[in-house]
Amino acid sequence: MSKRGVFICIEGIDASGKTTQAHQLVKNLRLRGLDALFTSEPSSGEIGKIIRKHVLNRKKRMSAAVEALLFAADRLEHLEKEIKPALKKGKIVICDRYVYSTMAYQGAADLDLKWIEKINQFALIPDMALFIDVSPEIGIERMLSKSKKSVMETLKNQRRVCEVYLKMVNEGLLMRIDGNNSVEVVAAEILKTVSRFLECAHVP
Repeated sequence: MSKRGVFICIEGIDASGKTTQAHQLVKNLRLRGLDALFTSEPSSGEIGKIIRKHVLNRKKRMSAAVEALLFAADRLEHLEKEIKPALKKGKIVICDRYVYSTMAYQGAADLDLKWIEKINQFALIPDMALFIDVSPEIGIERMLSKSKKSVMETLKNQRRVCEVYLKMVNEGLLMRIDGNNSVEVVAAEILKTVSRFLECAHVP
């Protein structure tokens, strides 16, 4: 595994702290001398830019199927242009959101999960996938300071998204991390969990 790199993704509802924790994990791994890279979805590519501007910032959501197809297209480009090349160089890639986000957000909009899996059948299976579990109520409270919210950021939607995520935890697709603690406590728990995994995988 160390020769081809390690792929880890971090998931969570909006305002769960996953972006902060993904950046902190990269920092902590680098402090240990490991070659870690932060990336995220939607990506910084052309399709990712379209998603940020024309999907997330709409006043009313578009079709969940169209959303899922756009995210899948962005994911394919993201994998080919950034994630796979980094893994081939032996890097530890930390991705803020991945295919599980599509399963959770578009699945919560009643889109068939099997269909979502089918259009993402090209997706590389991560070596580790973490879910930072924060209650939707806390997430919404954290969002109050934001000047602009995405079309996904409503309490009703976040509750449904969280339900899908927890189902994936129960199915063994995601590893749950309690995100209701302080940033420092959550970061320490993530680092301990990831470090244990890397040791078992014989990554220096």
